[in-house]
Formats: sequence, structure tokens, C-alpha cells
Amino acid sequence: MYQEFGLYIDGKWREASDGTMMDIIDPATEEVLGSVPAAKKTDLQDALKAAKKAEPTWRATSALKRSQILRKAAEHLSDRLEASARIMSYESGKPLEQSRGEFSAAIGYFEWYAEEARRIYGQIIEGPSPRTRMSVHYQPVGIVAAFTAWNFPAVLPIRKIAAAIAAGCPIILKPASECPGSAMVLVQCLHEAGCPPGVINLVTGPSQLISKTLIEAPDVRKISFTGSTDVGKRLLEMAASTVKKVSLELGGHAPVIVCEDADPIIAAETAAAVKFRNAGQVCISPSRFYVHESLQESFSKSFAKSAKALKIGNGLVDGIEIGPLANMRGLSHAQALVDDATSKGADLLAGGSRPAGFNAGYYFEPTVLNNVSENAMIMNEEPFVPVAPISAFGNLEKAIERANDTHFGLAAYVFTKSLSTANMVSEALEAGMVGVNDMLLATPEAPFGGVKESGMGREGGSLGIYDYLEPKYIKTTF
Repeated sequence: MYQEFGLYIDGKWREASDGTMMDIIDPATEEVLGSVPAAKKTDLQDALKAAKKAEPTWRATSALKRSQILRKAAEHLSDRLEASARIMSYESGKPLEQSRGEFSAAIGYFEWYAEEARRIYGQIIEGPSPRTRMSVHYQPVGIVAAFTAWNFPAVLPIRKIAAAIAAGCPIILKPASECPGSAMVLVQCLHEAGCPPGVINLVTGPSQLISKTLIEAPDVRKISFTGSTDVGKRLLEMAASTVKKVSLELGGHAPVIVCEDADPIIAAETAAAVKFRNAGQVCISPSRFYVHESLQESFSKSFAKSAKALKIGNGLVDGIEIGPLANMRGLSHAQALVDDATSKGADLLAGGSRPAGFNAGYYFEPTVLNNVSENAMIMNEEPFVPVAPISAFGNLEKAIERANDTHFGLAAYVFTKSLSTANMVSEALEAGMVGVNDMLLATPEAPFGGVKESGMGREGGSLGIYDYLEPKYIKTTF
């Protein structure tokens, strides 16, 4: 499946220097899909040299030219969307419709940053005297090393690739080992769009070797990472040795507050549709449900009904709504969370185990738990599985307090019919993003990112490109 790809360095696809390969596993069948190169240190040095060689020319390239390349890449991706979606579904197990949607979103990020490349605005500051001129200019930060997770193998890389290229920065991308093909498609589209050699580079292989080599390299001036909080902390420590600019989009444990005046059926159906998307493997997935006690019964019943109605199977089959988890770790984690919650008094309303008849693949039933204790693991750890825990509340202020009682702060949600309640709760929730009666937050037009231990920096929106730029203040007296 990966024959046309490999390592992409200095404008060319190639093998690893010693020919070593690593297998990619189909999570739906547990069979080998294909193999990709396992980069060695010499390959990484080649990528660094290519990026360094391209840097001065690329930073001097006009915003118009950078914009045109990104727009052409979007056109090439649109032309190959169906074939690309099949690659993603093979690698990740997600339903084909969701894979198509993700690549459509990737096209949107190409187009958004094609526009943002031409909107890097500086500032003129009124001087203290008529003979003084002061201004702020934004310049590319330099070479970027980017690392992405497997749950959204096209959107996560494109947020970094498109922003870096729009800002005038060469980038070296290390996609997730489970799903490299989707990122390879993006790079191929840029290649076909005329992106100069060395501006975009892609390497696959051992994560520790690649991250250590790139982060320790003095020529790399920015790190962008999407993944777990624990790994993000380690990368942040590594980046400190050379004081690199860092953007981190880390874990989440998004609370949902269903207020007393909300429609419990609409809230439950909306939440279920989003909670079980991508088998619950979404960093902003709603993962703790605090429901007013007067609505708990109707909300939980409707949620369980929606969960039971979902069709499980291989994402390449028409009509499938929930595919497998990405790996065996996720499957084991899901079962452990359910067993822990039920042992502490939770009621199992739907799912709870591997579905009958699925002897291969990392499948787990869409699961709904009611009356979950605050001491349960699932209320305190990022689940990243298709398991929804529900707990009741009587006092809204206490519910907000429970929602904020975590070191995560990526996303949060509230359902209410009251504008004043919506404003109060959304402003009180400690999260980088809040959805009010809406759970589809990710879009190219808005900044994506969290607070507390969910990360730093933003991707997307008018803020996204500035994480790849450095402000330079110039004062002239004459």
C-alpha cells in the first residue's frame, strides 16, 4: 500500500539508508497492511540538511507564491480524495465516511492557510517624538519539527504543515507510526503543487530516535506536537535545552454539563453522535457527563438507545458507523475502565465488552455507564475509548467545580436554553474551547488548543500562523 511513498527528503521519496522497514497493522483485521521505511540517524541528518538549505530561499519567497502552492495542493488532494480516504480507513479503522470527511477538512486547512499566508500583518507604533519610527514585523521562526498522533492522521499533520509553509518555515514531519499513509498523501500533494525541495520533509521510524535527533538539533527552532500529556512534557523538557519555540496540543477530558433547562433527548442524541465518533478516540471527545438530576433518567436512556443502534464493523464496509480502536492497548484500556467503574457501583446501560463475533480486530462496543462514582478511573483519566460515564448533579456551581477538577483543559461543553446560563458556564469552565449546544468545535477558521496541562499555543484560525512566526521590533531615530 505504501509502494509509491517512503521517506520524503529534499523533494524525493526514498528508502531508509540501510533499507530497514517497519510493518503497519490493519486494526480491523490485525493483519499487515504494508511496510514503511524506518529512518536511521543519517536519514534524519539528511532531512535537517535539506531543510537548512531550503530555509533562506523559502523565507524570502513571497506570500503570494506560498499561497499559490498551498492552494494547488488543495486541488490535488480534492482530485484524489476517495483513494486517500481508503488509505486512512485501512490504517485507522475509521468508517470510510469519516475518512472522507477528514480529508475534506484537510483541504479546508490547505485553503485557509493559503489565505493566511497573505495576511501576516505587522504593526506601526506611534513614536515618542517626530524623529522616531517604531514598527513590529513578523518573520518565520525557522525550521520546524512536527510530531502527530494517529487518531486524525490527516487533519493533525495538515494543521502543522500548512501553517509552517504559509509562514515561510521549512518543516520536518514525523507522522504517527500507526497511520503514516495519510500524511504521505498530503506531502505528495505538495510535491505535485511545486513545493520546493527541502521545504517539506517526512520521516517514519523509531519515535524516540527521531524526536531526540530533531529536538536536539540546533537548527530546529520550533517544535509542534500533538499527543499525550506525558509525552508532551518530555518533549518540552528536551526543547528547553536549546530554548525552542513550542506548541503542544495534548490530552483532554472534556466535561459536559447538561443544565436543568436543557432538552435531555436532544442533548443525549447530540452527545452520542460525537462521543462515539472515531470510536471515542478524539482529544476533544465529550468524556464526562454531568446531568441535572431531573434529566438523568431520560438523558441516560436516550444515550444508551443511540449507542445500541450504532453499527460496528470494518470501516471499509458501507453503513458502518463505528470501527475498531487503533491498537490492543486501547482495547485493554476500555475494558479496564468499564470493569473499574462497575466495581464502584456504576450501572451498565449499553455495551461494556468486545462485541460478540469479532474474533479479530480491536473492536469494543459503544458503552454507556450511569451513576458513575467520581472515584472511578474514567472520571479522572483521559479515556480515549467509546465509553461514556454519566453522573447526576443538583447544584450547577458544584457541577462546574467538578468539571474543572482536573489538570486537563482542552474542551468542555454545556447544554442549556438560557443565554445567561450559557455565558456564565462557558466563561467559568477552564478549557481552551467550549461548545454551547454544539460539539463540533474543530474548523480551520477557529483557534484549536487548550489550557493547563492540555497544552500551549493554537492551531487554526487567525492565531494559528503566529505560532510559526517571531515578532521583530524595529526603532529608527533620524
